Amino acid sequence: MANKIQTTSEKLASLFLERARFLSDNIELIKVLKSRTYHIGGANVLIRVATEGANRRFFYGVNYLHIEELVNLDNPFIAFICGSIDSVVIMPAQILFAHLSQISHDRNGEYKIVFDKDFNLVLAGKNNRLGCAGFYNAWASLFSPQKISLKGRNTVEENLHSILQGRLHEIGNIRGYQTYCPNKSKVFNNKKLENIATLYTCPQLQFSDYKLLREIDVLWFRLKGDRYIPEYAFEVELSTGVWSGVGRMATLIDYANVGLFIIANDSRKYKQVLASFYDIASRYKFISNETLGDLYSAEKNLKELRYEIGL
Repeated sequence: MANKIQTTSEKLASLFLERARFLSDNIELIKVLKSRTYHIGGANVLIRVATEGANRRFFYGVNYLHIEELVNLDNPFIAFICGSIDSVVIMPAQILFAHLSQISHDRNGEYKIVFDKDFNLVLAGKNNRLGCAGFYNAWASLFSPQKISLKGRNTVEENLHSILQGRLHEIGNIRGYQTYCPNKSKVFNNKKLENIATLYTCPQLQFSDYKLLREIDVLWFRLKGDRYIPEYAFEVELSTGVWSGVGRMATLIDYANVGLFIIANDSRKYKQVLASFYDIASRYKFISNETLGDLYSAEKNLKELRYEIGL
């Protein structure tokens, strides 16, 4: 039965892409993201599929990390295929993101998205619905002129860079560190990174080149008296070119306690780059984008659980 449902889901997703290609040749799978997300027309679209369930409802499981990655792209939408390619709710992702607090989820961050027989989004509370009539088969919205958001127009790679920086800041904040980043105008979850970081100015350190230090993607400090002690440094490297962040973090090499981390999706490139820093290579550690996402999700879930039980 599971294989049959999977086959049906894949077929419906393929039909969705076929119809999209009929409307536009500009279709491309976004490979840097974990989810089935495509650039279609002027939009970035996450495709989800469901067959009709009990009480003529349509049930979808969508992980928070996938939703968050999507909403931080330019002009994001989620296409909910409701049993047929002729019944698709094409919703701006920001609208779903704004209503997540009214949708149940499990400890793994899996949200239970439900549409009723009239294709309205079911929210918490008796008879509470979000009307989605305006999104029903709204194919034209994918090809409308792109609106310029708070973060401006960026490539998918640039947006993913901001996502990873934002997640690193959130983890550091949860753990009680003072956090800093140089990219103050970049946006994560509708907030500028400067409003997520706890430090607006990078602290100066005695044994570090300040010009290099303040350009490191993310820094975590511990406050000791009136001094900031560096604890962790992170560089996000997504391009296949020169990884300049490795060199920037070398300015902290005299601080033996500081963890130096490269966040990337190419472990082989990481090993090639570190071969050029053989004398200090042992100080660096590699974290994949996916592993960082898992850590970020676990930290957020633990924070939520602590809040719920008051401990």
